Amino acid sequence: MAGKGSSVTDPHDPTGDSDFHHSLRRNVRELCGRFPDAYWRGLEANRDYPEDFVSALTKAGYLASLIPEAYGGSGLGISEAALILEEINRSGGNAAACHAQMYIMGTLLRHGSDDQKRMYLPSLASGELRLQAFGVTEPTTGSDTTQLKTMAVRKGDRYVVNGQKVFISRAEHSDLLLLLVRTTPIEHVVKRGDGLSVLLVDLRRAIGHGITIRPIRTMMNHATTELFIEDLEVPVANLVGQEGNGLRYLLDGLNAERILIAAECVGDGRYFIERSRRYAGERVVFGRAIGQNQGIQFPIATAHIRIEAADLMRARAAQLYDLHRPCGAEANMAKFLAADASWEAANVAIQTFGGYGFTEEYDIERKFRETRLYQVAPVSTNLILSYVAEHVLGLPRSY
Repeated sequence: MAGKGSSVTDPHDPTGDSDFHHSLRRNVRELCGRFPDAYWRGLEANRDYPEDFVSALTKAGYLASLIPEAYGGSGLGISEAALILEEINRSGGNAAACHAQMYIMGTLLRHGSDDQKRMYLPSLASGELRLQAFGVTEPTTGSDTTQLKTMAVRKGDRYVVNGQKVFISRAEHSDLLLLLVRTTPIEHVVKRGDGLSVLLVDLRRAIGHGITIRPIRTMMNHATTELFIEDLEVPVANLVGQEGNGLRYLLDGLNAERILIAAECVGDGRYFIERSRRYAGERVVFGRAIGQNQGIQFPIATAHIRIEAADLMRARAAQLYDLHRPCGAEANMAKFLAADASWEAANVAIQTFGGYGFTEEYDIERKFRETRLYQVAPVSTNLILSYVAEHVLGLPRSY
């Protein structure tokens, strides 16, 4: 996939969809067409990873969309990356299988050393390496990242790491892992967010030599795992940025994550709405198509309206991000609106399909499970409300 130069969209176009964007959508849709519902359905029973799909995306250059052309990527913006992920979900796929490489890579790109970028980014762009996992969440701290306990102690030219991580997706299918660790004991920090650092871990060497991975079976097929870390040695050269600034680097990437997840939710919502619209027009009960009944029409129409509104906020957030302007409020609100809208559309689809919505062969129940996650993670809707209350409305901090 060739780069397009500037990724900044026309500020007078509220959707940001240029001719290039229309072409990008079409091309992603065509690729996804090679992986129909039956492909995704077939992965479910054994919780298999969509290896063929991820390889096809990588070969087409889509997972390198945010990597600069100087390092072999496409040099596109978050607006384009969002459209790619939206179209995957809109086509019935699951972008969560690979979305992390887009926003995780940003930490390395923005804060990594020149040597680190030269060493890893070209291989990530070509698909020789995968960076699909970020080790942040821990069993006892949850969303309170400032209380993180995984400890990295420097010994000469290496860090020795001990701790545990949970709900870490795709670790079994990634070559590299960004690992958030504590490098200063919490009792010695001045501010509660200080003392955390980011290490780049080569999982090809670390698994079985300091890291043990245990799969966690969840309600959706996300290749979720738990990591047990015991005396893992990581070269000091693999420290990303400055020691102690890890939380700032993490927060720096959250706006991109919010925007991309919002795009996936919009894709899910459009999937549910299109499937509901089609089924409502074809399903005949009591001698008429069920879509002729306002009890069916109105919920579908409402879901459509809310998805379109969420997409406008997603487009605005992406536009601000690509213009390098503050977008924390917009990115959070986009994720909140899109997650709510996709979940509503999922419920509408179940109701429209009736009993068939619960059967595997119609795929609604699979997508229903997948989109439910985004009410909880990444970042729960309650934390977004807290952010908006404090940072946008100026209300007192609640936690």
